[in-house]
Amino acid sequence: MNTTAPNISSFHTASGLRIVFEKMDAMESASMQMFIPAGSAHDDADALGGSAVAAEILLRGAGALDSRAQADAFDQVGALRNSSVGVRFLSISASVVGARIVEALPLVVDMVRSPRFTDSSLAPACELAKAGIASLADDPQQRAVLGARSRHLPAPYNRDTLGTEGGIDALSSEQLANWWASHAVPSGSILSIAGSFDTERVLASLDSLLKGWSGERAQPAVGDAPDRGYAHEIDDSNQVQVVVLHDGPKEGADDSVLERIAVNVLSGGMSGRLFTEVREKRGLCYAVSSSYRADCDRGVVTSYVGTTPERAQESLDVLLEQLAQINAGDVTKEEFDRALIGMKSRLVFAGESTRARAGACAADMANLGRVRTLDEIVSRIDSVTLDELNAYLRRRDPGTPTIQTLGPDALTPPAAR
Repeated sequence: MNTTAPNISSFHTASGLRIVFEKMDAMESASMQMFIPAGSAHDDADALGGSAVAAEILLRGAGALDSRAQADAFDQVGALRNSSVGVRFLSISASVVGARIVEALPLVVDMVRSPRFTDSSLAPACELAKAGIASLADDPQQRAVLGARSRHLPAPYNRDTLGTEGGIDALSSEQLANWWASHAVPSGSILSIAGSFDTERVLASLDSLLKGWSGERAQPAVGDAPDRGYAHEIDDSNQVQVVVLHDGPKEGADDSVLERIAVNVLSGGMSGRLFTEVREKRGLCYAVSSSYRADCDRGVVTSYVGTTPERAQESLDVLLEQLAQINAGDVTKEEFDRALIGMKSRLVFAGESTRARAGACAADMANLGRVRTLDEIVSRIDSVTLDELNAYLRRRDPGTPTIQTLGPDALTPPAAR
């Protein structure tokens, strides 16, 4: 057992499963998050979308329980459950009154170890997965983001977690069951529990529930670097979506906190540079934002503008101008202080949610191999000086950007002029 703080402990089982506990005794609830190395990057190349279908089937019965009985069992212990797919991991989560978490654990473990991959569960799960793909027709912003990611990140980490209709149609219950059995393994998986619970009772329960579970799965190999650059998708509408992606530090790098502060200067609310310059001063758009996401391998900054065809070119120009301008290292004291206050406020709010903390603990373990306390994160933010931030921005290397637009007409990126 490793202890990083009085209320945080981690365990590494002989089978390779990593377990994290964060005690939050002031809370009445407890939440668990389980990461399985079965995200979209693990989908078979001829069955893209298999992970999305699997995530749905997990909610349709497991072990001795069919779909209805499983739902009733979770209701009887008062547990809220969910499953979702990311690029690296498939995630299962559940929240319950802390005193009843030991009753919920067998239900969650059954979802992992003995889901029901039957023909009767496969058909509706596939239909729901394809409905998710079809819904993109009504979500042009997401289509633009997915188009940019597909050209910015190396395969298979550039995949859409929804998959493809052809890949989903190619699935069979037997094929998906075999795929799950080879991916739902303890080595590479993470179980995080945060909230009010009895540690010894939970450990005893897990010792029984996980007995005999074995196997390992490595993360997929990284493919060649994509070409990036500019691309346009024609969409006959009165809106234009503009997405710009560029590189950022990976999670855990010394510069990652500096990148987060910089992005908060750009897009920390209505006082951020992007809102001020693109929307407030020029009235170019109805939405503008920038965000930074990172994992143990890479970081990506995603900037977005939603505008009209008449203002699209200027919106792109001003967005790129602001993304370049911040690298001059001219952040003011007012901008710096405002960014830090916003970041710390969001951390405080997240710290009051057992579900958010369970997710954060699992993510830390996946990306850093350890769990940070909220105090550690806040202390690191507080240790940054304005001079340090501006010095970072002057040496910052965002790499080759990827620009994706979606609308009636293509735009002209700077390099093409």
